[in-house]
Amino acid sequence: MEQVVYRIRRFDGREAFWQEYSFGREPNKTVLWGLQKIKETLDPSLAFVAACRSAVCGACAVRVNGEAVLACETPLDALTGRFGDTLVLEPLGNFPVIRDLVVDWEPKAVRLAEAKPWLMPKDGFTAAAGCRQSQAEFRKINAQTNCILCGACASECNKLSAGDDDFYEPFVYTKAGKFVADSRDGSPGEHLRPALARGLWKCVHCQECVTKCPKRVAPAEDIAALRRASIRLGLADNQGTRHARAFADDIAATGRLNEITMAIKTDGLLKSATRLPYALRLLKCGKLNPFQFPAPVEGIDGVRRIVRAAKEAKE
Repeated sequence: MEQVVYRIRRFDGREAFWQEYSFGREPNKTVLWGLQKIKETLDPSLAFVAACRSAVCGACAVRVNGEAVLACETPLDALTGRFGDTLVLEPLGNFPVIRDLVVDWEPKAVRLAEAKPWLMPKDGFTAAAGCRQSQAEFRKINAQTNCILCGACASECNKLSAGDDDFYEPFVYTKAGKFVADSRDGSPGEHLRPALARGLWKCVHCQECVTKCPKRVAPAEDIAALRRASIRLGLADNQGTRHARAFADDIAATGRLNEITMAIKTDGLLKSATRLPYALRLLKCGKLNPFQFPAPVEGIDGVRRIVRAAKEAKE
């Protein structure tokens, strides 16, 4: 019988180590089946989490060969066909590890609660009448309701990998965005302000949260929608909004970016002055010319028409 090898990154509470398990391949099985086979027949000490086995609860998310997946729905045949007979399993990235493939969700749950991911009904809604909305209004938030909090997006987020002090997990922005867009919610600012305080404008646009989501939720799009909503609601006194507006102004004016004026518009003159050593290095390398003012690009009229059309579509 052909063998499959799981090379698993384990953790005993003090140190991490690698351990390999080999077992007979069976057709039409999943990654979770392999973990259960190891626990039942080879090593009962192996720790992992699973519940519904139907891709609904999100509990069984792990990394396989560097990518976050739901173990219960990911076919072994597809993975071995792609990577060969040896698969490397690790706990989700950007999570504290409790034991083996089990990660600690408690800190993430605390951060999720900061964004107030619950409905704050508009005035006039009562318990007796309920909070009704039309089908069209529901469709605006339907995609976000599919988030099962599996953690795959957070595991693969490159911004979180660099540090989470100033950035939420992508699913937090999705949950906040759901209620900001909900026609029944009367306090969108209550969801937006925590998102702004925790790096709403600091997403690096790697799109890993989109490509790795097993439910086809798009947290990157929710982040973009939250940014638009924050500007619409007047929550614009922040670096991200100022940078976006400076960027848009430059494109409409000349079709090019003026990095000097953009820095000043984004951070103000005093804060920009603190980056003088960096500016001098750019100047020395020929990357910056303070005396060069960009002329409009060829076809600037077409660029301006696009900008106007985008503004009209937004309105």
